[in-house]
Amino acid sequence: MSSDLLGIPPTHLPDDPAAGPLADGVAADAVAAAHPASSLAWAVLAEDSLSDGQAVTAYAYARTGYHRGLDALRRSGWRGQGPIPWEHAGNRGFLRALAALSRAAGEIGEEEERHRCAEFLRASSATGARELGL
Repeated sequence: MSSDLLGIPPTHLPDDPAAGPLADGVAADAVAAAHPASSLAWAVLAEDSLSDGQAVTAYAYARTGYHRGLDALRRSGWRGQGPIPWEHAGNRGFLRALAALSRAAGEIGEEEERHRCAEFLRASSATGARELGL
């Protein structure tokens, strides 16, 4: 098990129950309704809303996914710092929600939040930040 420079082990979230239905083509809003604790479902809704030019809606979806992810991270032993590797599929919903929150915040002119979320993503997973274009 690797850790960051502070010796903090990485956090690995459980598999997201939304991953299967989303991969099978079930609509993200139906998946979020069936799995409201899923960061991935909310992240997909946020990403879709950003693509549709609906920044305020995207912000709300992304913030929901972000907070659901924080809850899951804490249940998995995360204490507010340390790696959340992109390489672990269960972490990707949270990381995608965090990236979408950064983008949506930028779209609505909330620069401090945009910057905070982008930095949080980079500190949590440099690979995730690169994969998500931040």
